[in-house]
Amino acid sequence: MAKTKIDDYAAIIRPQNFDELMLLAERAAGKRVKMVNATAAGGGVAEILARIVPLLNELGIKTKWEVIKGSGEFFGVTKALHNALHGYKTEITEQMFDIYNEAAKANAAEMVFDEDAVIIHDPQPAGLIAAKEKSKSKWVWRCHIDTSHPQPDAWNFIKGFVDKYDASVFSTPWFSQELLIPQYFIYPAIDPLAEKNRELSRREINAVLNKYKIDSSRPIITQISRFDHLKDPLGVIEAYRLVKKHIDCQLVLAGGGAADDPEGSHVLQEVQEAAKADTDIHILLLPPFADIEINALQRASTIILQKSLREGFGLTVTEALWKGKPVVASAVGGITLQVIHDFTGVLVHSIEGAAFQIRYLLNNPQVARRLGEYGREHVREKFLITRKLRNYLLLLIALDHPGKDIIHSR
Repeated sequence: MAKTKIDDYAAIIRPQNFDELMLLAERAAGKRVKMVNATAAGGGVAEILARIVPLLNELGIKTKWEVIKGSGEFFGVTKALHNALHGYKTEITEQMFDIYNEAAKANAAEMVFDEDAVIIHDPQPAGLIAAKEKSKSKWVWRCHIDTSHPQPDAWNFIKGFVDKYDASVFSTPWFSQELLIPQYFIYPAIDPLAEKNRELSRREINAVLNKYKIDSSRPIITQISRFDHLKDPLGVIEAYRLVKKHIDCQLVLAGGGAADDPEGSHVLQEVQEAAKADTDIHILLLPPFADIEINALQRASTIILQKSLREGFGLTVTEALWKGKPVVASAVGGITLQVIHDFTGVLVHSIEGAAFQIRYLLNNPQVARRLGEYGREHVREKFLITRKLRNYLLLLIALDHPGKDIIHSR
């Protein structure tokens, strides 16, 4: 696929929005930015950065992307912190804090921070702020997860770093906590021209279905997610089985792993064990960059499910909505920004509720089609990468005016 250019988006978004983006880029041109996160592949943050960094450079913002290093022990600690910050009861110890601090110190010693702005993504690299005193950069902590009800010991530890930044960015106002620094709110977004989201031919879709032996003649219920307890894959299987009692259908649970998620293989084993007696459950461990496969699976699906117990935003929901698919999703985190109940999708609160709504949509395809149509337009207006680019440019401009309420980035 040819490299995407910024002008390619002019035919997708509203003309006035494209013009605004170009004017902001002219204002911020020449700024130097470093993005830092925990993994180069796997998970929504890496996916976002892979698409947005080249576009920022094309707009004249000289942007680098670097990834921290760490041992398995370190990423075990950051996974525990991740779960605890989501409010998931997790044991956190002083020894874990020591392991985190040592890794942060080692990474900071290997990196140079001489850009105009350094944007640190999520808790794993938050400790790099120790390098700020030797840097003239403006430092921003970008939090992609739901920290609305964190475990206090985990949040207090991370807050000790975050309060030293110049600004913070959250995905929604209700994810944020009281901080000593300015807070901005920027929605995550998808790239409509990426391999994962571009239009596919029927032949491309069928090739993927044939590869995984999925029957295109019967309803397909799909959840695309990492194999993570917070994505509730076992609950997905239970909901499917309730539906299966009444409607002959199939379930696809597909996802990959991430270098900073050591729990993934254990969760995958649990899911495989739970599904092994049913040949209509397809458990697919996808390799990194399986974008065409994910795209095809979503487009082939009758209903997309996202039954998360906690969720920062849920870009797989955004992807499904963009493809015009009816979405049944848990009413948690950033999902509720995307799925407006009975308008752009359906929100649920339990396994039984998910099963009921899936059955209803399978029996009422005209309702499913309407939800898909409205969902796609909702994404076009709020959750495409051009909107995110606009807000990053506004953030860079705002950093030059500390203490002044000059923009509202939403």
